[in-house]
Amino acid sequence: MKYNEYKRLYDRLNKPSDINKINRQLNIDRELLLVLYTQRIVRDTTRRFYKVKSHVEKMQDEWFSGRSFMNIASTMQFPPVLTVLIILGGNGVSKKQVWKYINKPDVIKDLRLKREIKEVAKNDLVYSPNAVNIQYERGRWGEKKLTKWLDKQNIEYRTEKEIRGKFPKTPDCLLSEPIRLNGMDVNWIESKASFGDFIEIKRTMKRQLIPYTELFGSGAVVYWFGFLDEVRPYDGIEILDTSFFEIN
Repeated sequence: MKYNEYKRLYDRLNKPSDINKINRQLNIDRELLLVLYTQRIVRDTTRRFYKVKSHVEKMQDEWFSGRSFMNIASTMQFPPVLTVLIILGGNGVSKKQVWKYINKPDVIKDLRLKREIKEVAKNDLVYSPNAVNIQYERGRWGEKKLTKWLDKQNIEYRTEKEIRGKFPKTPDCLLSEPIRLNGMDVNWIESKASFGDFIEIKRTMKRQLIPYTELFGSGAVVYWFGFLDEVRPYDGIEILDTSFFEIN
């Protein structure tokens, strides 16, 4: 995807309703839009968390005065689940207890709190239990696509689960023998159920992929939801998307 096209999409994904809106208007895959939205929200949350938390007393006063968690979250432009954690946490409720409420709202005796917690869990597309489960399943889906392709090609490999603990860092698939892929000898392949923009690729390179090259030699990473055309190549690391596996 060209950067200009990506930036236009990314900048329009400000709230959950924008996902369906863009999907209808531009006929762009909804799952891709959800991935981009999730990446944007996580980055924004990381950047603004402590700034938002500094308003905890004001947020508490508003909630005790009758404003809903969802309304406060909308005003703060902050994920609803994390808004609840800040407000209730500032009132002495432990993080463990807040998560218990979010995961099992029916245990809550206070009717207002129960209703609002359910509303928060329903509407947070990034941090709610359902959203986290969707992200986990998306990651598993990508890993299964990769191993299915390797099996079809009769390529022997060991999975991360099989080699975990034997090395400081472990890729999703460590090949028994290197294979030739786009003119490069590949010893491992990492699956990413995300979109490879500049920030995502830089982060993944530093934390995972470059250390893999130091341990196992050259390898490849597949971003199942695509990556920017303008991404520069990295020595010893081939960057792929789903199209490679569809034609090979």
